[in-house]
Amino acid sequence: MRYVIDCSTAVKWEVPEPDSDKAIRLRDAHRHGIHELLAPDLWPVEVANALYSAELKGGIPSGRFEHRLADILGVGPAIYQSTSLLPRATVLIRKAIARIGIYDCIYVALAEREGCELVTSDRKLINALPG
Repeated sequence: MRYVIDCSTAVKWEVPEPDSDKAIRLRDAHRHGIHELLAPDLWPVEVANALYSAELKGGIPSGRFEHRLADILGVGPAIYQSTSLLPRATVLIRKAIARIGIYDCIYVALAEREGCELVTSDRKLINALPG
């Protein structure tokens, strides 16, 4: 199976959170060639920001941000250019029933274009777009 993963899923690989076990199983299945993971090119930057924030809040030990980031980036989802996804993302953001960012819509647009599911724990995103 192919899955688009967002930042909220990847961070669970290194920061203990609810459903981290599910995210880790998905990552491990990818490592064993069972699943293919995809992400837009903004994914590494979002992951870096979320991990640094987790370090500042005590979610990961101080001084471990760079190591945890390297571990996540080493998983190596296939990266897709986000600019080609912008036209669809701009349509999606207008269809949202709650305020979400264009970044979120990029992930949804990638999943639509590639015909696969988006794996996210972002409840706001899940509830914002019908279907």
